[in-house]
Amino acid sequence: MKKSVLLGGLFAATCFAVTANTASADMLDDIIASGTLRCAVVLDFPPMGMRDANNNPEGFDVDYCNDLAKALGVKAEIVETPFPERIPALMGGRVDVGVASTSDTLERAKTVGFSIPYYAFENAVVGNDKAGMKTWEDMKGKTVGATAGTYEAIWMEGKIKEWGTGEFRPYQTQADVFLALSQGQIEATVSTVEVAEANVKSGKFPGIAIVDKAPMVPDYVGLFTMRQEYGLINYLNLFVNQQVRTGRYAELYKKWVGEGKPADLSISGVYR
Repeated sequence: MKKSVLLGGLFAATCFAVTANTASADMLDDIIASGTLRCAVVLDFPPMGMRDANNNPEGFDVDYCNDLAKALGVKAEIVETPFPERIPALMGGRVDVGVASTSDTLERAKTVGFSIPYYAFENAVVGNDKAGMKTWEDMKGKTVGATAGTYEAIWMEGKIKEWGTGEFRPYQTQADVFLALSQGQIEATVSTVEVAEANVKSGKFPGIAIVDKAPMVPDYVGLFTMRQEYGLINYLNLFVNQQVRTGRYAELYKKWVGEGKPADLSISGVYR
């Protein structure tokens, strides 16, 4: 009898210790305790992320990270992260959250946990002037390129396979893509409307122009963190909700993208 009571007590104590350790291993609490929120942000993706004349990070995603840090009562640390390194940076412990215009694909959701959408992009076809393109369908048979692994790259590769003609070239960064387009190494690319307009207007990539809208469904992007961090993911969802309902989302859109109505983040019958 005494032995059973003793074993029962040890079992209960072990369960309590495991539960306590699990409860304490919470990234939301860890971020608040550390006093710093480390955000993965892509800084060659204007106007979402870029550097100013003094080489300081700026853009929609930079401000969004700063807003999130302020809500948490901590300071923000912007960690420059190229597109292909966004998820590896999180898995490797270099960042806490991705504020990096990341499409919420089902494939990525096998690895990381996404918030509800905080932004939605439409896409444009950008061509080299010498390619003589007038519509998005003029990409057929052309040499095209995009940043590897992105929503745009996956769509373009699919079109190349569907058409059975042309060539797709992957690049490491968005800047590499537009440089290759300007130099004539590729004839067209697809990027978000915001990025296309910013790069055409910048004058850094002469000889390119927006050709047409790409016939793609809106690209919904979410904040992301470790998929098992339910407490932090719930917080991120509420944060996005409050950014919209307080008008901050519209304010950031006007500041970085321009006049007009920001993209609707709700989907009829799904997000409300």
